[in-house]
Amino acid sequence: MKKYFAFLLLLACSLTAFSQADTTQHIVPGRKNSAEQQSKPYVIMISADGFRYDYAQKYNATHLLELSSGGVKASSMIPSFPSVTFPNHYSMATGLYPSHEGLVNNSFYDRKMNKFYIYKGKTATDSVWYGGTPLWVLAEQQQLLSASFYWVGSEAPIKGIYPTYYYKYNEKIAINDRIQTVVNWLKLPAEKRPHLITFYFPQVDHEGHKHGPDSKEVANAVHFIDSAVYELTKAVKTTGLNVNYVFVSDHGMTAPDIERPISVPAGIDTSKFIVSGDGILVELYAKDPNNIQKTYEQLKKDATKDYEVYLRVNVPSKLHYAKSDDWYNRIGDILLIPNWPKVFNLYNRKLDPGWHGYDPSTVKDMHATFYAWGPGFKPHTEISAFPNVNLFPMVSDILGLNYTFKVDGTKQLAHEVLLKKKNQQQ
Repeated sequence: MKKYFAFLLLLACSLTAFSQADTTQHIVPGRKNSAEQQSKPYVIMISADGFRYDYAQKYNATHLLELSSGGVKASSMIPSFPSVTFPNHYSMATGLYPSHEGLVNNSFYDRKMNKFYIYKGKTATDSVWYGGTPLWVLAEQQQLLSASFYWVGSEAPIKGIYPTYYYKYNEKIAINDRIQTVVNWLKLPAEKRPHLITFYFPQVDHEGHKHGPDSKEVANAVHFIDSAVYELTKAVKTTGLNVNYVFVSDHGMTAPDIERPISVPAGIDTSKFIVSGDGILVELYAKDPNNIQKTYEQLKKDATKDYEVYLRVNVPSKLHYAKSDDWYNRIGDILLIPNWPKVFNLYNRKLDPGWHGYDPSTVKDMHATFYAWGPGFKPHTEISAFPNVNLFPMVSDILGLNYTFKVDGTKQLAHEVLLKKKNQQQ
């Protein structure tokens, strides 16, 4: 366990540094929209962390329901596995599943570098952890300016590129100031004005973890976001620009059995494996490959109906969490995945009443929200559930961004929800 406790100490230090918020707007000098790009549409992509697919109806988010009824609403959006924050925000931005874009969990171990990635640490700003090409990088490569009021990866120079305007993540800036910043961006001269803006809310996820998905605290957080999005749309109207909005979440939330968690399986020998994760996904990285098969067979033998045991090579294909030439070294040799409503508690800690991370193909509570409205979207349109990697092709299509590299997402969502170009009005 020494390696794990060293990891916890590193995480604690990282969280201390994280709490010392940098509220400065960072601006990359010398950039401007090309003449051709100045006529492109505008997209504000909003993420409400942990905003489960049914929360707007469950808690009567009147503004979101009204805004989406005039545009597009999906029955749900299917997150990638594991259904946690950092992998899914980056999957939405890149069109790649976590095993293909590098962030295979919120925190994980990389064999080649012999380091842990910590989502609230300095590693979050290091480009070595991020694969793929996120939307803001694609835009900047094509001389279309972008801005980020938070999104996973936006604080790292991915392919050497930051958004033109960005903030380091903090929760110190009041919502009114954040909205005014967006308005200020959109009132800039055409050559300096961002056409892609990302915007992030943490409140629903925070309250969902602390109080559970059926709590009054979650209801209050939903109403806060509902009002904030409405105020954002009103404020943006003052710019005279007709903006496209995409409102999404990274995952849902559920109330698992925290009274009877799964303790450390007897077959795990921490002298032979580096252990990463807990709760919804435990990954074992062998110090000696010769120990993998024997340990797997022992764990498989001892496993109960509460959890599944997989070798990295036999993870179910529906999870898209196995073979990857680039990031295979970040996935454990052995994976332990609990069956809902069970969770692991390897370190005898107090468990929150709200959790996410489960396989979204079997646990509907993991499903996320997708609403969209604006001049590029079909009006009064309802669609069925779709994988979140399809967001990247859709937003690229709205903005007229070209790419030739391969992504996991398809154009299906774009075909379903976007108006043909000749029918779009700026």
